[in-house]
Amino acid sequence: MSAADPTPLGGVLNVDKPAGWTSHDVVARVRRLAGLRQVGHAGTLDPMATGVLVLCLGRATRLLEYLTGQPKSYLAEVTLGVVTDTYDAEGEIVSRFSDWHALADRAAPQRPGEADNAPALTADQIERALEAFRGEIMQRPPAFSALKRDGVPLYRRARAGERVEVEPRPATIYELTLLHLEGATLRLHVRCGAGVYVRSIAHDLGQALGCGAHLSALRRTAVGAFSVENAVALESLTEAGALAAAVQPADAAVAHLPAVALNAAEVSRLLHGQAVAAAAPLQAGPARAYDPQGRFLGIVAGDAAARVWRPSKILANQEPP
Repeated sequence: MSAADPTPLGGVLNVDKPAGWTSHDVVARVRRLAGLRQVGHAGTLDPMATGVLVLCLGRATRLLEYLTGQPKSYLAEVTLGVVTDTYDAEGEIVSRFSDWHALADRAAPQRPGEADNAPALTADQIERALEAFRGEIMQRPPAFSALKRDGVPLYRRARAGERVEVEPRPATIYELTLLHLEGATLRLHVRCGAGVYVRSIAHDLGQALGCGAHLSALRRTAVGAFSVENAVALESLTEAGALAAAVQPADAAVAHLPAVALNAAEVSRLLHGQAVAAAAPLQAGPARAYDPQGRFLGIVAGDAAARVWRPSKILANQEPP
């Protein structure tokens, strides 16, 4: 058992991913630091993005599926007037919109990659365009993405020069707020469901405004209850004892699920793969199971018709500690 895996069930680590690192890079670093092979993340961040990357260690990796579907929040910077093939600042510029009228008073200096002329767009115009991206929408993921076709990531096909057609798919945008507009740069707050590409929001918004756009910066501020305010800097984990101190208990990954307290006989049945009769009103769906001492056992699934809890993902051993 490593110092970073203080219980047999493993744990959860909320990392503030730095720019330039892939999500896999962060996982690999934590594997080395923890001395564990079982480390996984709850949602990819592109290399240019920073912010919350939730990792599960040890047996807690079995709980990742309950985290990946949690709402995610972002602060996004969008640059109008420049379109890239990846929809973000790391891609190649494929078009510029240079026919705008310059703003009468432009306070912010231009930055590399920004359009030669700033769009004469008002906050009201952008707000009206944003309305189409709120709620349940159909979104076309970027061709440069980790989605696979015939086992090959789309970004590999795109980099090889293959024409990649990606079908739109359902996406949920809970909140999309314009925070700031200055020249050709705007900043957005995005709160969305799983599988949403903020890069696509930026690109599609530019198309809707008739000027083109790309995502120029992105910071993920939350995944479910995990926020950037309580995330740990990756570089700090190399300090003695820092990783062990930062790892949260395994059930932190599923704190959003209801809890079920079981007695000793029920715990024994559950750990041997048997269903447990529900002693209280039951709703279908997953729940956290605990023994009489409050120790986390794993996930049970409520069977409302049979009025029982069935073992779903049990992390504890057959004999409770």
